[in-house]
This record gives sequence, C-alpha cells and structure tokens, in this order.
Amino acid sequence: MAVAAAMNHVAYAWDFSFLWHYRWLVLWGLGITVAYTIATIVIGMAIGLVVGLLRLSSNKFVTLPLTAYVEVFRCTPLLVQLVWVYYALPVLIGVDMSATTACFLTLSLYAGSFYAEVFRGGIEAIDRGQWEAGQAIGMREGRIFRRIVLPQAIQVMVPSFINQTIIQLKNTSLVSTVAVGDLLYQGSVITAASYRPLEVYTTIAVLYFVVLFPLTLVADQMEQRLGAHR
Repeated sequence: MAVAAAMNHVAYAWDFSFLWHYRWLVLWGLGITVAYTIATIVIGMAIGLVVGLLRLSSNKFVTLPLTAYVEVFRCTPLLVQLVWVYYALPVLIGVDMSATTACFLTLSLYAGSFYAEVFRGGIEAIDRGQWEAGQAIGMREGRIFRRIVLPQAIQVMVPSFINQTIIQLKNTSLVSTVAVGDLLYQGSVITAASYRPLEVYTTIAVLYFVVLFPLTLVADQMEQRLGAHR
C-alpha cells in the first residue's frame, strides 16, 4: 500500500525545452491572436462610435433596433455567438462563411456593442452646460461636439476603452473552438503532438500575461489620473 501511494504521488518532471522546437508555431498563434485583437478593436470602435452616437437620438425608430443589437450581444455568451454565426448564420442567409470570417464578424460586433455603451456613456457624462456654452458663442452642434464635448468625453472613456481591449484580447481565445489558428489552438496542436499539456498551457498563460499586464497598468494609471482631475 505504501509503495502504491508513493507511486501515485511521484513528482511531475517539468520540461519546457521541447517547446523550442515549436517556437514558430507558438509565435504564429500569438500573431493571429494579436491580429484578431487589433482588427476587431478597430472595427468594433467604428461600429461603437456610430451606434453610440445614434443611440443619443430621440427618434425611437433609430434607437430601438440599435438598443436591441447592443443588448443581444452584451447579454449572450460570446462562445454561443461564435458557434451560432459559424454554423447557423450561413444556413439562414445561404452563404458559405469561413471560420476566420465568422470569428472576425462576431468579435467585431461583440466589441462594437460594448464600445457603443462606452461612447454613449462618455458623451452623456459631459454636462449639458458645455453644449449651451458653445451655442452661446455661436458654435454649431457639430463643432461643439468635436471641439468641446468629445475631448472631455475621451478622458472619461479611455480607461473603459483599455479595459475593453484587455477583455477583447482574452476573448480571442474562443476562436480556437472553431479551429482558427490562434495561440490557444496552436497550444492544443502542440499538446496533441507532445503529450505535455502542463508545459504548453503554462507557456500560453504566461504569454497572455506578458501581453495583458502592461495594458492593465496603463488602465490603472489612466483611472488614477482621471480621478486626480475630478
């Protein structure tokens, strides 16, 4: 019994050296992850800006569909959205869609729904008196928005933008579920070939941390500066 117990508790022999042979696969996966993050953030911000501004309208025919879009994407799991867009949407619209396209579309719309709320909340946080002051000196609404309201709103929005960017980078790991070759997917490929999941997934976790931790520091500093100026 004692011998069997000792065998069951043999210390695991860590060995990361084999990963050197897969370094280009890891770097390729990391590149895919970063590329997805940057591209979907850019498109998501564009979507969010348009949706956020339109949601400030008093016209319910404009705001209701946009509110429905925002709430649907914010209130359903991203993984469910990815699977639905990849498997169900092509059947409904009758168009073939690659995993890459499905993931890009879903992540962009998902990010856009959150950025829309950031834009809307940031703009609404600016006191109405700023608009009135601009109008009092003869400025048009578009110029008031660009020159007075937006610069102040950006200061409010930047920490939320950074936090959402961090979340978006972590969310890209879900694209591996539909066989897009991101960092996590390449990790599963290496694990299948090496049978060393502990080393592989520990390395992946470290890489995510190395990329994300500086962003969290930037977000913290921005929040502290914003708090100091209030």
